[in-house]
Amino acid sequence: RENLNRLLRKYPGKICPNPVDIQARTLSGLTPEEAGDIIKVSDTNTGFICRKKDQPDGNCEDYKVRFSCPPPYCAETVCWTKWYDRDNPSGSGDWETLRSLQNEYKGEICNTPHYIEAVTTDTLTPAIYTGENFYAYNPTVGFVCRQEDQKDRTCKDYKVRFGCPCDN
Repeated sequence: RENLNRLLRKYPGKICPNPVDIQARTLSGLTPEEAGDIIKVSDTNTGFICRKKDQPDGNCEDYKVRFSCPPPYCAETVCWTKWYDRDNPSGSGDWETLRSLQNEYKGEICNTPHYIEAVTTDTLTPAIYTGENFYAYNPTVGFVCRQEDQKDRTCKDYKVRFGCPCDN
């Protein structure tokens, strides 16, 4: 159950109040259809609801949702950096932190990025579709995948880029 009103309260300013579209995926990146779940609600008024009692096996997958917002909510001009991969998933994990990247690549990343994207270095799969758990994944800290947080104790290798305000 990913209720829009609850999500708006939990993530103030991160979701527009009147989204125009919704997308739901399992934590491993499957659509509800691919996962085989019967969905009660998936709309921009309520959010997303998968009920256990509607499923043949009595269980719903764990879902995450994202919303599309109309302009001007998303009208901010963003300038993306190049992709950075300063660490490999050896030792404790893959650490692509903002501070480390700013130190290593002086002047290439703005002081306060507004966005971050992370993808695997081999297949360019977005991090959110890998099914891995992340210790950090935000523009103020950067991206951290710790081995200890994974079921198989191994992180994939990721690269990141940051969305910065464009200089006018």
